[in-house]
Amino acid sequence: MFNDIGPLELVTLIVLAVLIFGPEKLPKVIQDVTRTIRKIRDFSESAKQDIRQELGPEFKDFEFEDLNPKTFIRKQLDNDDLGLKEIRNGFDLKKEMAEVADSIHGRDTDPSPSPAPSGGRVDMTKKPEQPAADDRPPFDMDAT
Repeated sequence: MFNDIGPLELVTLIVLAVLIFGPEKLPKVIQDVTRTIRKIRDFSESAKQDIRQELGPEFKDFEFEDLNPKTFIRKQLDNDDLGLKEIRNGFDLKKEMAEVADSIHGRDTDPSPSPAPSGGRVDMTKKPEQPAADDRPPFDMDAT
């Protein structure tokens, strides 16, 4: 229930409880709180049992935790009937990203080496293409 409370926070809560309620009343307050928590748990368990009985035998394996959307989706994705594990395992994200980057930069994805111009050196600088003198720049109707 309190998995995310550290030791320093727990000591701080205890000191605050002693200061607020006093050492005489603190055991009685703890008993009242534990009794209230126990009653709430009993009430929720009886409500769950009533709902299961009302649903009938078709829902005997129904779990209320399945109503949480995150749990429901995780349970459905882990289902072997859909074959999603094979799809997930067959998808190599690094390879796909490398192919996208290569296509963006205009590099050939074939592993065959291309002949290098100018005596074995590759010119890596981008040179803008110069338009002809009579060529107009493209006109964009939406930009105006």
